[in-house]
Amino acid sequence: MDLLVHASLIEASELLSNTIFTIFETVKAANEVVIHKENFKKFSIHLEKISFTLKSLSKEDTHNPERLINAMNALNREVQVAKKLVFECNNRGKVYLLINARRIVSQMKGCIEDISRAVSLIPLSSLDINSGLNKEIGELCQNMLDSEYQTAAADEEILEKIETAINEGNADRSYANQLLVCIADAIGVSTDHAALKREFEELKSDMESAKSRKDMAEVLHMEQIIAVLEKSDSITSAREKEKKYYERRNSLGRRPLVPLHSFYCPISLDIMVDPVETSSGKTFERSAIKRWFAEGNNHCPLTMLPVDTSILRPNKTLRQSIQEWKDRNTIITISNIKSELEKEDEEEEILQSLNRLQDICLEREVHREWLKMENYIAVLVGLLGSKNREIRKHVLIILSLLAVDSEENKEDIAKVDNALGSIVRSLARQIEESKLALELLLELSKSEMVRGLVGNIQGSILLLMTMLNSDDVEASKNAHELLENLSFLEQNVIEMAKANYLKPLMLNLSTGPESMKITMTETLSKIALTDQNKLSLVKDGALKPLLHLLLHNDVEIKEVVVKALLQLSTLPENGLQMIREGVAQPLLELLYCHSIQSPTLREQVVSTIMHLAISTTHQQAEEEQVSLLDSEEDIYKFFSLISLTGPEIQNMILKAFQALCKSFSGFTTRKRLRQISAAIVLVHLVELNSQTVLVDALKLFYCLAEDGDFSNFSPHVTESFIKVLLTIIEASDEAEEMVTAMGIISKLPQESHITQWLLDSRALQIILACLTDQIKHASHKKQVVEISVQALCRFTVSSNVELQKRVAEEGLIPVLVRLLVFGTPFSKQNAAISIKQFSESSYQLSKLIKKPSIFKACFIASEIGCPAHKGTCTVESSFCIIQANALDPLVRLLADQDIETCEASLDALLTLLDVEAPQSGSKVLADANAITPMIKLLSLQATTLQEKTLIALEQIFQVDEVKNKYKTKATMPLVDMTQNKDSRLKSLAAKCLAQLGVLDKQSSYF
Repeated sequence: MDLLVHASLIEASELLSNTIFTIFETVKAANEVVIHKENFKKFSIHLEKISFTLKSLSKEDTHNPERLINAMNALNREVQVAKKLVFECNNRGKVYLLINARRIVSQMKGCIEDISRAVSLIPLSSLDINSGLNKEIGELCQNMLDSEYQTAAADEEILEKIETAINEGNADRSYANQLLVCIADAIGVSTDHAALKREFEELKSDMESAKSRKDMAEVLHMEQIIAVLEKSDSITSAREKEKKYYERRNSLGRRPLVPLHSFYCPISLDIMVDPVETSSGKTFERSAIKRWFAEGNNHCPLTMLPVDTSILRPNKTLRQSIQEWKDRNTIITISNIKSELEKEDEEEEILQSLNRLQDICLEREVHREWLKMENYIAVLVGLLGSKNREIRKHVLIILSLLAVDSEENKEDIAKVDNALGSIVRSLARQIEESKLALELLLELSKSEMVRGLVGNIQGSILLLMTMLNSDDVEASKNAHELLENLSFLEQNVIEMAKANYLKPLMLNLSTGPESMKITMTETLSKIALTDQNKLSLVKDGALKPLLHLLLHNDVEIKEVVVKALLQLSTLPENGLQMIREGVAQPLLELLYCHSIQSPTLREQVVSTIMHLAISTTHQQAEEEQVSLLDSEEDIYKFFSLISLTGPEIQNMILKAFQALCKSFSGFTTRKRLRQISAAIVLVHLVELNSQTVLVDALKLFYCLAEDGDFSNFSPHVTESFIKVLLTIIEASDEAEEMVTAMGIISKLPQESHITQWLLDSRALQIILACLTDQIKHASHKKQVVEISVQALCRFTVSSNVELQKRVAEEGLIPVLVRLLVFGTPFSKQNAAISIKQFSESSYQLSKLIKKPSIFKACFIASEIGCPAHKGTCTVESSFCIIQANALDPLVRLLADQDIETCEASLDALLTLLDVEAPQSGSKVLADANAITPMIKLLSLQATTLQEKTLIALEQIFQVDEVKNKYKTKATMPLVDMTQNKDSRLKSLAAKCLAQLGVLDKQSSYF
């Protein structure tokens, strides 16, 4: 008995394992099904939960293995059914899965219900399991029974369209094209020809598979669907359609067939369109028999026997036969008519033939396809040269019918020699003909290829302009729409501008009917492709009517107006004029209006404001200055949108404020942005480190740091912000990002905690790498070095000697000295500033030389200290200019053409002059040949530089040796300075002359 129980336990265990493995395979396959993803996801989740439950059961003790085996056999069977369904769906094409959506969903629902019932058979009472697991299994079973599996609404819509096409049998090319686009969207494939063709071929393969299974109902259904989809341009090429058409046409003969007696309705005696069968078995036209019943008759008109008036069954076979007969005769008629149109002297016959063709084209779209296949287009275009007005009018109508919804036909019409020229000539003829020509050109202009050709025809634009102010509202509207279509191409826009189209457009925009103002505004947007047209539109008064339209409540009008304003605003001259005429305020009000939900409109409004802001940076000094966002409230509200919008709009707002910060009112804008704590938002954007807005956030932050006003600024700088900046500098491949981040570091306030954050994040090492790495950002190396050496200046301030030591230890002083020689003027200037700041600490740090004892002095040569600082100096310990070999480069910079560089160099050299004892420093400068270039600085028209030089020379000339050497060279420049209008410079020059002994110290010059 124990052996039997043990064997049963092994069998139950194997069943559990096999079922769990089958579920695993099914779940994996379910997750790979390409459509119906929501249903299959729900299906796989239920199966996974069952798998977890079975794993839990496998760990429990079992007292009745036979009942568990029976339950597991049942569950295993149902899981195998589910697996078969899922694997079948995985092996079928996407279109097959879509058209069988209802069946698949129904089977899925049935599978999960059957699996739920099988799980409920597990003998839980015989298992030693806890109550929690017992409850969990019960809830799982109930959830599976309650779960909803539904065909998606979009799939249902497609299935209904397919059923309609099959039942009514009148699906044409347009219907098939639209249906195929819907199918492509539903199954997630591209709408290009190759992709759709692949899916169609896979559907045909699935049909062959159904044939092999001898599932004839499914085969018939798929054949009907394929017949509908084959009419699409994406499935069957024009050549394939033409081949099929000629095979069919050539098999029909040349004479039409008379209709069969069964085709006629016994009541109306007309050929039936929608034949239906009554309960008596007789067939009638649906509308005729319904009318018969509506008149109170409840018996068959033929048999006179009582009938059930609610039963009307479509007679699909008869309907198909009638349609085939009609198609046969129509093909023969179309084939025969063409020869009749070529009889030049038979105008009446031609008119009759054209009338018949027109009726045929109106009946069905496929008839228009047949006309194209019979090469009617060239024949019809030829008839436009007829002297008979009626012939030309009929041809224009037929060509319009052929052009509708067919890009290929539009292009074929335009390609016929002189076709467009003939149509344009009809514009100048009698009103009815001109309107028909206008309608045809309007339809043809929907093709991009045709637009370019129409605009090139001599006189076409002028003729259209004459129709703009036609008394016929429809003709005027069509002329506007055609001109709008033509304005998609720049060459046409140029022609329209030459034809002086802008002024009548402006007139109609102001006084024309409301119904046309949207069209005219859209045309204006397209005309504004060239800078000349943009200028002309604003000059001719486009802004006033556009602003008037902007005040309408209609969102559609607002959208087209803003689009036009956006086009016009891209030219700075226009932007300034738009600000003058008050465009900004309505745009801002529209932007803050909560009722405007259109993301596109909001984006275009912000983009327009951005262009207006950029235009303020293009003002000339002699012009009347205009400003945007004058008030603090406007700045606050517009800036606040950054926190409420997505990256695209955020970028445009940031760019707008960058421009405003650089305009003539930039100082005020920067001050107000700091007052509203804009730095908080910018720091947050930088900390997010999103590439989309990072650069523009950094640029605006840099603008706010320009003025050195950190009162509303530095509290918002965080350690995380500092780390992001340095990460960008070290790791970014974008030079613009890196330079802007380094620029911000150069502007950060000298606050101890900020400096410590910078040091902790390896700022000095990163700056050194930027100054020495010749490979990274090689194309922007000068810019990178310039901003890096500027940033270094904040670490070399003489007020923080310990920080200076950190910089020196990193080996940056020699790098600065090299920049004095090889750098750009800006790099030289900032390198000199840093060296000057270092040198300011040198007197303090230079170590005094201890005098040796009398005994040692006899044997050891006395140590000679630094000639300037008179102590022991090194580059690292005292930052000595002389030890760093910076003296000669600094002296050479005194002759630099850049005045700021000269001044920075002079400042650095003058640190050698000890205020209390300038003798040693004076001698060092004289030995370095610095005095002569300093004297030459007096001739530069730079007041501050002249003043510093004069103060220094007075000190230097206290040394007799130097005074005597340079007295002659300095006297005349100093005398010239005494003639200066600046009293301060006069006095300083006189003091120098007095020091040289040229003037008495009691001179009136003082």
